[in-house]
Order: sequence, then C-alpha cells, then structure tokens
Amino acid sequence: MLILGIDTSGRQGSVALLRADSRLEAPAECELLELVSLEGGQYSELLVPTLAGLLERHGELRSALGLIAVASGPGSFTGLRIATATVKGLAEAFATPVVAVSVLEAVALGGLVEGKVVAALDAQRSEVFSGEYLVDRDQPDPARMIREAITSFEGFTAALSECDANEVFTPDDSIATRLRDISINSRTLHRPNAEAYARIAYRKFRAGVRADVATLDANYLRRSDAEIFKAPKPGITPA
Repeated sequence: MLILGIDTSGRQGSVALLRADSRLEAPAECELLELVSLEGGQYSELLVPTLAGLLERHGELRSALGLIAVASGPGSFTGLRIATATVKGLAEAFATPVVAVSVLEAVALGGLVEGKVVAALDAQRSEVFSGEYLVDRDQPDPARMIREAITSFEGFTAALSECDANEVFTPDDSIATRLRDISINSRTLHRPNAEAYARIAYRKFRAGVRADVATLDANYLRRSDAEIFKAPKPGITPA
C-alpha cells in the first residue's frame, strides 16, 4: 500500500510517500520512500506540483495511492484549506481512503509516553491551542481525545491544574519557556511532519478510521479573521 502524507498546517510544510505491507500485523511497518519539504506561504503554488513530482520519481500513478493522510489542524487557515481541497480532489477522483490527523494528536503521540497527555501549540494573539489525550500504545488507535480547545495562556494553565497530566508536550519554545517560568513541567518536541502524520494515519486506518471525504474539513478551533470581522457586534442588528 502506498501512503501519501500531507502537512501544510504550519509555516513549514512537507509531503511524504511511504509504502506499507498491509498484510503485516505490526501497523508501524512502513517504509519511507521520500520526504519533501514545502516552503510556507507558497502552498497554493507548490503542493500539487510537488505531489506529482514525488509520485513520478517513484514511478507511481495517483491511482496507485492506497491511503492519503492529512494534517487537519489546528494551524494556518490558508495552508489547511489548500491541503483539504487537494486531498478531496485526489480522494474523489480515485476513491482513495483518507485519514485526517489532528496536529495536537500528533504532538501528543510524539512524546512517547502513555496515560494522560497534554499537547500545546502557539495560537498567536497570546492564545494556546491545547489537546488532552489518553494514550495507550497497545490499542489499535492509540490516542483517545478527551478535549481540544483554544484559550488564553492563563486559561490554559488554569485548566492544567484541573487535570492529572504530568507533562505538557509542545513544538513551540515560547510556550515551553512560559510554562517552565511558572514551574509547569514541559517538553519541547520537533513539530510533526508529513511522515509522522502518514504513520499515525496508517495505524488509524488499520483500526477502521476513515474520513468522510464529502464533509472533510480542517480542524480550525478558531474562526478565521474574515468570519470574526464579518460577525455583527453585540447589540447591533445586521441591516
């Protein structure tokens, strides 16, 4: 099975092509064929040509893809929309299964610990994207989401005091530093790339998880600026 991984959730993105033997019992048995970096801010121009070149270099057709994995967010509005539109086009054209993976879930799994895990991402504007997961690597789908949210940093730390997670995982130094300054244990991880999302998606796929391509959308958590500014102010009735 050929697996295509796509990540355009952050400032730097990537695409990956992996091959897995679906007959094997161990779902982690995936061979990375190639990982290609994408420059953030140029996803609309680069994503489709990069995917085409990746398949061509390995002598594969788009119809040969057995699974498409996509980082669903939270993250860049523009990047996530481009990835979602591209995945829908590929999946609908060739009836290819899709698995969407939350960026927060990938961060939580990247900590390589079990039990209650908290993942955090810098949401800008002094806000934090956070996800609380129960990780059990013996399960076919190893991360069970308890909740995901966007809050102020103060709201995030207040919520931490109410859960029994021992450590916060984040790819953002700014969050890790602020947490350590108030004596909250945190660990900085590398941000997940397309290979990581493909491996997670394959395991979820083996556990029976599929995305509905018709309703596939990004996991924004926060509304876009266009939606925020379009919304009427309290007490004002739209004309």
